Amino acid sequence: MAMKSVAKAAGISAGTALLAALSLPFLTNLPTPLLTFVGERLSPVPDYPFGILPFFSSTPIAPAPFVCDATHPYRTELVSLDPLVIYIHSLITPGEISALLRTAEPEFAPSEVTKNGRTLNTADRTSSSAGLPRDDPTVMCVLDRARNFLGTMLRDGWDEMGPPQLVRYRAGQKFNVHHDWYETPRWANDGSMRRWNRVASFFAILQDNCTGGETHFPYIRPSIVDQSPHGEAKWRGGLQDQIQRGEKEPRPLWREHENGGVAFRPVAGNAIFWINLHPNGTGDERTNHAGLPLVDGLKTAMNIWPRQYYLYD
Repeated sequence: MAMKSVAKAAGISAGTALLAALSLPFLTNLPTPLLTFVGERLSPVPDYPFGILPFFSSTPIAPAPFVCDATHPYRTELVSLDPLVIYIHSLITPGEISALLRTAEPEFAPSEVTKNGRTLNTADRTSSSAGLPRDDPTVMCVLDRARNFLGTMLRDGWDEMGPPQLVRYRAGQKFNVHHDWYETPRWANDGSMRRWNRVASFFAILQDNCTGGETHFPYIRPSIVDQSPHGEAKWRGGLQDQIQRGEKEPRPLWREHENGGVAFRPVAGNAIFWINLHPNGTGDERTNHAGLPLVDGLKTAMNIWPRQYYLYD
């Protein structure tokens, strides 16, 4: 009889605790006087009464703080020697991509172009763009990696990386043939007499759930050696890497375009790097390029434009 009483009491106690836990969300909606009355007669119930019911919590789970991996490895392939174009595998990590997209998402607006010193909208560019804060931890991490890639191309204390930008394409959107360098160098923002231009460009893909949308350089001939009389196959832009990863339908990362030049398909994490200026500081028109129209899906990329300042007396 004693054992039955204990079991019965334990059952009532467990049932009461469960009932209190299930009633908590409804109790919080009671009028204030009644809630005060009830609160005085109930022991406090934690958000997770039994440590196994996280669905009772209304507190959103924040993403883990970003940690920069300064040792992140990437791999490069030479595409063209003159002008210099390099393909970079895994320049940006999946974690960095997620953080960059979270930061930029509210900022996307119709893309603009600069012509004759004026910023304007044009049918030549129909994408959307978002600026990124230079002091954001993820932005700083990616820019530091890009800065180290540049080596002696920039002079610390004189040149700078410049503010990055995200660009997004949806079905039918494009950016006709253009160049990243300015025909007239820009004045520094610090009030000095210094002027600068975009000495080089990084174009890194963040989202590649799309078809179409290649980046086309019509005036660049890839440094691919012609076939010998024996007909050996040409290099096909990282195709072997995709086969090793087990892709069902591996495709070249870049190809010789039917209208001339070379076209790069968007692959998340990978980037194209090229030099915009001749040694004398003038723009190299061979680096003109286009964002071909997206057939469907979504393509998002990150522009990084290192700024090289001209010397003056």
